[in-house]
Amino acid sequence: MTTRPRPQDVPAPRSGPAPLRAVGAALRGLSPHAFFIEREVAGLAEVVRPGAVCLDVGAEYGLYTFTLADLAGPAGAVYAVEPLPGPARFLTTAASALGADNVRVLRRALAREEGTGTLSLPLRRGLPVHGRAYLTTGAASPGPNTEFSAARTVTAPVSTLDSLAAELGFDRLDFVKADVEGAELAVIDGGAATLERHRPALLLEIEDRHLAKYGARAADVADRLAAMGYRMRVWVARAWRDADRVREGHRNYLFTAEGADRRA
Repeated sequence: MTTRPRPQDVPAPRSGPAPLRAVGAALRGLSPHAFFIEREVAGLAEVVRPGAVCLDVGAEYGLYTFTLADLAGPAGAVYAVEPLPGPARFLTTAASALGADNVRVLRRALAREEGTGTLSLPLRRGLPVHGRAYLTTGAASPGPNTEFSAARTVTAPVSTLDSLAAELGFDRLDFVKADVEGAELAVIDGGAATLERHRPALLLEIEDRHLAKYGARAADVADRLAAMGYRMRVWVARAWRDADRVREGHRNYLFTAEGADRRA
């Protein structure tokens, strides 16, 4: 017996400026092959539908931001949350060049409490390694960043996920990607009300080596979200597959809320 999909199960066709569509398609297509594009980018189309409202926390240079902007389309919105000034300027310029009017760049960090924070930005041969910058609040050590010979500090505004959701007036939030170098629990704790209200899918980088500087473990993140009714998956062999724990060889994990309304 063939069951016809319900109307809400059928995503609307995507549209948007041609440059953004081309970049989005290229990023998803290259993801399984290019070392500088995380393989999970290829799986975003199974999670993010047209009209989705997304947050890219720790957006850096926008590999996720512009993939999400293409998938969400003109009816959706992507908020690129990036505390470092250089990448934030790049994101703003790139969004304009691609015609990505559904992208808004917010120069700030997310954490457990609002305020002003200090990020440690490591340097390699005098050049900044933006992807390894971390918020020093709550960190007892540099963790794996001891591999870098030098670092400089950068001051940035800090919001919580809950305060950001209130500021932006969200009536929905469908997807959150967060790469915050070990501060995942702080983001979750600062967004408990938002996660409970909107039940967005979460794509989190989870590594013990980064979590340790905040006194946390990978299992702590997985257990916290399991207690909140989230199911954990990992992208393997071009499919999202159930995961019972964080494993070596996988950095990014998708959490979906049981019974969440995946509107499109």
